[in-house]
Amino acid sequence: MAFVTRLQSFVRTAWPWVRIPFWIGVGLFFGFLLPYTLVLNKRVQDRFNDLVFAVPTRVFARPLQLEAGEPMTPAALELELTFAGYSEDGKGELPGRWGKHGGRYTISSRGYAGPDGGELPKRIVVTMGRGVVASVVDAGSGKPLKEAHLDPARIATVYGAQQEERRIVHLADVPPLLVSGLQAVEDRDFKHHIGIDFTAILRAAFANLRAGHTVQGGSTLTQQLVRNLFLDRNQNFTRKFNEAILSLLIEAHYPKSRILEAYINEVFLGQQGSQAVHGFAAAAEFYFGRRLEELRPQEIALLVGMVKGPSYYDPRRYPEHALARRNLVLEQFAKTGLMTAAQAKAAEATPLGIADNAQLPHNRFPAFMDLVRRQIRADFDDDTLRAGNLSIFTTLDPAAQLYAEKAVTEAVKSLGKRGNAIQAAGVVTDAHTGSVLAVIGSKTPGDPGFNRAMDAQRPVGSTIKPFVYLVALTDPAHWNLGTLLDDSPVSMRQPDGSMWEPHNDDNQSHGMLPMVDALAHSWNLATIHLGLEVGLPRIQAFLESFGFKGINPSPSLLIGAQDMAPLQLAQLYEYLASDGHALPLLAVRGVVDGNGRTIKRYEVQEGPGEYQPAVRLITWAMQQVAVFGTAHSIGDSGLAWLNAAGKTGTSNDTRDSWFAGFTGDRLAVFWMGRDDNKPTGLFGATGGLRIWRNLFARLPTRPLSAEPGPGLEMAWINPADGKRTDPQCSGARQLPVVAGSLPPEVDSCFWQRVGNFFGVGDNNNPPSQPAPAPSH
Repeated sequence: MAFVTRLQSFVRTAWPWVRIPFWIGVGLFFGFLLPYTLVLNKRVQDRFNDLVFAVPTRVFARPLQLEAGEPMTPAALELELTFAGYSEDGKGELPGRWGKHGGRYTISSRGYAGPDGGELPKRIVVTMGRGVVASVVDAGSGKPLKEAHLDPARIATVYGAQQEERRIVHLADVPPLLVSGLQAVEDRDFKHHIGIDFTAILRAAFANLRAGHTVQGGSTLTQQLVRNLFLDRNQNFTRKFNEAILSLLIEAHYPKSRILEAYINEVFLGQQGSQAVHGFAAAAEFYFGRRLEELRPQEIALLVGMVKGPSYYDPRRYPEHALARRNLVLEQFAKTGLMTAAQAKAAEATPLGIADNAQLPHNRFPAFMDLVRRQIRADFDDDTLRAGNLSIFTTLDPAAQLYAEKAVTEAVKSLGKRGNAIQAAGVVTDAHTGSVLAVIGSKTPGDPGFNRAMDAQRPVGSTIKPFVYLVALTDPAHWNLGTLLDDSPVSMRQPDGSMWEPHNDDNQSHGMLPMVDALAHSWNLATIHLGLEVGLPRIQAFLESFGFKGINPSPSLLIGAQDMAPLQLAQLYEYLASDGHALPLLAVRGVVDGNGRTIKRYEVQEGPGEYQPAVRLITWAMQQVAVFGTAHSIGDSGLAWLNAAGKTGTSNDTRDSWFAGFTGDRLAVFWMGRDDNKPTGLFGATGGLRIWRNLFARLPTRPLSAEPGPGLEMAWINPADGKRTDPQCSGARQLPVVAGSLPPEVDSCFWQRVGNFFGVGDNNNPPSQPAPAPSH
């Protein structure tokens, strides 16, 4: 009682002096601190709840198929391995590693799960042949494998508006050395403090005072996590105050394991351009090209050491700083019993081992990703994608994309100063399935701006002509590749009263000439006469059947006065490349949820095909374009073996340069022009075709058969009357025709031989051969 009496007396005596500070304190507590703490508490809970589900939507390329006979080159295989995050160790013993011995590659795949079911990890030996995979065998048993797949490269991450990269891992999947080592180096009392370690603060203050500068920090892992999640790096009282309250709130709400897991996934560990690298799992791939669980002790030590200063200890920029810091961490591991002294010394003797080509996906292909987003928009909105925990498996072929980018860069560079104002775009597809393998939206790789491949509507020029001829050839009773076309001048009055008088690129007319030559040389006048005779409405309706709107109804359509984007033109040419199958172009194979369950599959059901005899005739005729026509530079080069089919295109005043061409399994369409629509001085053969050739000089592919397709037969034709003739007759041309479309009777050119006998003709002349066309 005496104590209580004395306390009351003290309070009565002191109250006049403390009552004002007391009421101010109460007012601050209830008027500011309590509401402020409640606001921060709500922020903490919301942010941590987000972290539970904040697994980003991941976007993958297609898995690389390795099968005997599949087109492949050593350069392309190594490019694919590098892009997929595989590293060369000479042996290929660990997952994600490969080794090379001559033409033999030993690869340890990592396995994957996808919409097609995926594949388990395996160690394989791939032997390369001349432009193809010679064999694939199991490295353990030596047994041949029908096929194997490498896990697809991760090409992009959809994670809100910020360019950040994470690999979300659960604490149970983190290497124990990382969990224990992180606490040993950064926060030894982590399991016992309340978010703020006052002992550590005093210890750090004493050490810094003794050294005369900052040598030790007193922040707990919880405080560091708060900085990553909520605060900036400003050193002021307000930030320190917020840091303390937030740390206490986090510790009050969540168990230590949850806090540690969040830290491991959120800590900032580096920068890749404008993209921040968050978390140890992402850092493992960024610096070492391997998954977190595959890291060695010295690599774990480096990442733990980088927590103190990711920029200062960046092993690529400052390897001497990084090495010293790593070895210091290894000593700490030894002192705390996580490693023996001998193990630590052995680890210190190893190099840093940073992978030269390791990098994180950073939405490297914005034009392709633009197509992906547009194609899945009907099924997945932006909020769903940002919520994440989805895996989008695309059709992207990394080698095709990277080679196409390089082809564009080289073509633009070859133009010198003129190339400064030139832009380019293109699309590469699988000729048989319609899968989009690459999209180029700009001459600058990775440019996230205007996507010209999808949105640049430009006149397609002569690339439209094969479809004019195709419509004619659907009537084999009236038209074949030997039918003579009129290449005389055209003069037509337009609806506004003006005269339309088109001309050929050489400003000449060439009389009557076979259809195949008119297409190969891309003569405008012959095409116009043919199109008008076939019927403009039929050609317009054919183009509209592909879903295109606003098809030009005037005769100028016949020579390319029709605006299309490269993707649309690729859609048209896919019909030819796939042997008459109107396949939609798809960039997405399927979407898988966080549990590995396929929730959407994108597939194309191929029909029986349409107008296939006519398509095969046009394909053969387009192969002649690459032999003696406007694209003869293909046949004159080392690419002649491809037997490629293609067509050049040039718009008025050389404003647009196009080339569309396909091999046995790849189709590519390229455009070059200026955004301001001024003349470029480029024809189809000197612009778009140059990119195409650059691409196919590197891209593994199959040749297109030089033989006419099924349903066709080769016949000697007299173009003058379109009938079968003797091969020795003057002017005879051997051309494919629809089987059974010509009468079986053969004109023996008797009177021609009689004339030759009397000197009127010359029977020593061989059948006429077309001359190479000028490049345009």
